[in-house]
Amino acid sequence: MSRNDGAEGDLELWNYFSRRSPRLRRKRAVLVYRVPLSWSGPKLPWKLLHAGLTLAAFILIVLGLVAVFEYHNKQGIANMYSLHSWLGLGAVLLFSCQWAMGFASFLLPWAPTWFRALYKPIHVFFGSAIIPLVVAACISGINEKLFFKLTSTTTPYSQLPAEAWFANILGMLILVFGLLVLFALAMPVWKRPDVNSQDTQEPLLQEDK
Repeated sequence: MSRNDGAEGDLELWNYFSRRSPRLRRKRAVLVYRVPLSWSGPKLPWKLLHAGLTLAAFILIVLGLVAVFEYHNKQGIANMYSLHSWLGLGAVLLFSCQWAMGFASFLLPWAPTWFRALYKPIHVFFGSAIIPLVVAACISGINEKLFFKLTSTTTPYSQLPAEAWFANILGMLILVFGLLVLFALAMPVWKRPDVNSQDTQEPLLQEDK
C-alpha cells in the first residue's frame, strides 16, 4: 500500500467516524426522551441509554479526529486553519464538556439536589445548541472537500458535476435532518412529563423507591 493509499484510508475513517455515525448516534441520544415508551416508569434506564449513546458518539468522534490529523500530517496539510475545523473542534469540545457535566450531575450520587435542579435547563440548552454547530461543521466540511476536489483539472464546481450534486443534496439532507431534530426537541407535547420525576429529588444511580 502506498503512502497515498494510507492517507486516503485515514480520510475515509474520518468521514465515517466523525461525520456519519456519530451524528446519527448524537441525534438518537437527544431524542431518547421524545420516545413515548420513555414517558412512564423509571427514568434511570433512559438516562443510562442517553449517556451510553452520547459516549459511543464521542469515542467515534475521537477516532475520527485521530484519522483526520494523521491524514493531514501525511499529506502535509495544515491543521486547524479553516472555518470547518474551528466549528468541528468547537463542537467536539462542547460535546465532551456536555457529557462530562451531565454524567457528574445526573448519574453520580454525590451531586446535590439544588445543583441538579440548577444545571438541568443549562444541560438541555447546550444539548440542543450542539446540533446546529454539528450541522454547520458537516456542511462546511462538505463544501471544503468540493473546493479541494473540483479544481481546474476537473469539472469546475460551478458546472455542477455529479460529485457536486451528490454533496449539495447531502448537505441539504443534513440540514433538514438537524431542523427536524430541533423541532422534535422544541415540541412540548413530545417531552417526557415531569410529574413524579425524581430528577431533582435524589441521585439517578439510586433506584426509585
